[in-house]
Amino acid sequence: MNTALKRWKEAATIILAAGTSHRRGVDSLSSRMLEKGASASPVDTGNGQPTLPHKSAFNYEALLLKRSGKSGFMPNAYVFPGGLVDSSDFSSEWLDIFKAFRNSPNFGLGNVKQPAETRPPIFATDRLKLGSPIPGEVAFRICALRETFEESGVLLVVSKTEESNLLKGIEDNRAGDPIQPHVSKVNELCDRSELTKWRALVNKNPSNFIRMCRELELLPNIWALHEWGNWLTPTGVYGKERRYDTAFFICCLQEIPHTLQDEKEIVHFKWSTPSEILHSYQARELWIAPPQFYELSRMCRFPLLDDLHNFASQRAAEGCEQWLPIRVVKDDCYVSLLPGDRLYPEDGSGQIEVNMSPDPHLEDSALHRIVLFDPYTTTVQVTITPKYNHLLPFEGPALMRGPNSQL
Repeated sequence: MNTALKRWKEAATIILAAGTSHRRGVDSLSSRMLEKGASASPVDTGNGQPTLPHKSAFNYEALLLKRSGKSGFMPNAYVFPGGLVDSSDFSSEWLDIFKAFRNSPNFGLGNVKQPAETRPPIFATDRLKLGSPIPGEVAFRICALRETFEESGVLLVVSKTEESNLLKGIEDNRAGDPIQPHVSKVNELCDRSELTKWRALVNKNPSNFIRMCRELELLPNIWALHEWGNWLTPTGVYGKERRYDTAFFICCLQEIPHTLQDEKEIVHFKWSTPSEILHSYQARELWIAPPQFYELSRMCRFPLLDDLHNFASQRAAEGCEQWLPIRVVKDDCYVSLLPGDRLYPEDGSGQIEVNMSPDPHLEDSALHRIVLFDPYTTTVQVTITPKYNHLLPFEGPALMRGPNSQL
């Protein structure tokens, strides 16, 4: 762990998408799209404004977990699975678990094209200087996988018997792109009671995740997770003690795995399409934080799982940008400025004097911001080109307060 961090605690999360085409009664529209290999892009309504793809256009769902109302950080919010890094995620004991991959770049994850000087510190920090032989790209994936198992019971692993296939895939991949291994089904590896026992042990002590992998001869499936983003908790929202530097990964599964909440920190889980989640949010049926809103809006660009997976796995090699939202007040709303916005401080200090008066040249300005009119009314305003070949979030009337919501 990076003990030099004084303001933020390091964490990792997974945007987990899983296919639904195996279910009975799959919507005929989605089925036809799959047969034709079509991509269900946002639909133009005829007035030049797109609308979100209908939930029937999606052949996958995303996992959200509802935090307990007693939680000190975002109580009752629906979030992606994940949590704080533990020292065991950087333990040298992982060297033995991954010993067959130690001679491959980043344990077989491949190299990222992004120059080291522009990498987010969560990935760029030299962990060896901090006393750990485990690279950050590996440790934060381990953290995300462990936390997902603890919170939802979803265990993303591959068996040691598949190790040779993984190694061969790495050796054959001359381009250095992330490999795409099979994700083992838990019921093929151990029975449900065994899984329940280990989940309780890991919840009790995160270091038991290492012990579980060793005794059951499993490999945490770090190769199924693709680098997606890096969000920091803005200042002045949850207090000085609850600010997180979070690595976001994305993972695509062919079908929805067995899921259950832990009845402690997590009280409910929800699998649903990105557009359906956004509509439920607008209907005040659930609450999601701005990062979840932004990322789900991005996912609406790809209603088909294969398209999302192909994009995510190829784009991950480009790297990502660190985002520290800077919150300012404008009349009856909050504005969270993101890097690239015309008002975002170039030094990234988070200290800014903002003139939010109306701008007659707004349409020509560089905008990258999330606007919150109330906890359930949010819009994204983006006119910049995303860095590192990333996605623009979906913008349309379904996500807008109204046509006069410019700031």
